[in-house]
Amino acid sequence: MPAGTVRTALITTVAALVSGVLVAGAAAHPTGGGGGGDRHGATQRALGQAVRDGVPGAVAQARDRAGSWSGTAGVGELGTGKERTARDRYRIGSITKTFVATVLLQLEAEGRLDLDDAVERWLPGTVRGNGHDGRHITLRQLLNHTSGIYSYTSDPGYQAKIFGEGFLRHRYDTWTPGQLVGLAMRHRPSFAPGAGWQYSNTNYTLAGMVIEKVTGRGYEAEIERRILRPLRLRATSVPRTDPRIPAPASRAHSPLSPDPAAEIHDVTGLNPSLAGAGGGMISDSGDLQKFLRALLNGRLLPPGQQDALTTTVPIDPQRPEYRYGLGIQSVRLSCGTEVWGHGGGIHGSQSEAFATRDARHTLALNLNGDWAGDTTAVIEAEFCR
Repeated sequence: MPAGTVRTALITTVAALVSGVLVAGAAAHPTGGGGGGDRHGATQRALGQAVRDGVPGAVAQARDRAGSWSGTAGVGELGTGKERTARDRYRIGSITKTFVATVLLQLEAEGRLDLDDAVERWLPGTVRGNGHDGRHITLRQLLNHTSGIYSYTSDPGYQAKIFGEGFLRHRYDTWTPGQLVGLAMRHRPSFAPGAGWQYSNTNYTLAGMVIEKVTGRGYEAEIERRILRPLRLRATSVPRTDPRIPAPASRAHSPLSPDPAAEIHDVTGLNPSLAGAGGGMISDSGDLQKFLRALLNGRLLPPGQQDALTTTVPIDPQRPEYRYGLGIQSVRLSCGTEVWGHGGGIHGSQSEAFATRDARHTLALNLNGDWAGDTTAVIEAEFCR
């Protein structure tokens, strides 16, 4: 898989990751057990390469039939030399979308909504203006990004506050879902509903609003009730507006600029409402793998909704190896192996969680810098070894 392709294709939560150079001289450290250090040698080398490319630190955890393995490289905090640990919690960005889609699919299984319902039915008057019309957009089209709805993360006013130096002044601002959708409605849609594919964080803001309309509880509470507690995902949280990452955690770093000479900032603390249902969650590598195993093995969804989850549409006709389902992506790797999962980017954090379709081989990883590092190389190394 070419470097950066998944990241480019998914256009993660906070926008295209800026480029730059930072020299990080820490060594790479395999930290896990379960056997198989040699089996995961290529994965460990890919983590080390991400650090040599400039990110402060990297962590990955994998599980296959032979057992589990963890590896780290680099540092958890610039200036202190503190190493990353396999138990680090981190912001998972758009991997949040897989959790949100799962809740909507569960609600359909319970007969409380239909994925072919119009958005207008549940959120009357919300998707209107400049060519947007919720009467002609379905919930399914929100989840597979075929709605054509403009992504609020592309709005210039939002970008001025959230990307670049503006972030330092606005990092703790609270954004409501209505505000985010309102930004999107100021712009024309990308295409008519169902006529194309384009990643839009507004789709999942709306999905979260639908969950609240149907259940009377926020998407955060429904994720906790339906997924986190039953699976005992104790390192995973939906922090709403809390700017902190619970320990153990490394720091997140960003230059907040495309200038390779820009100062690197600690961007760990932020109000996650800026991403909300499209990317506001926190987890660790162990929990992400456990979630993927439960999801792909059918523990969370009945067969009909499981089929809907994995019914995919093309992302780019020129790149047939990439397809998108309902909050989950399938990728055909260079070795022919197909993996399922999602990537997520948010300030100072790049994350990936992927698994084979039978969930017998899983991987989750995080880089604690957003200007360098090739997460797709780590995925290729693990699944194509």
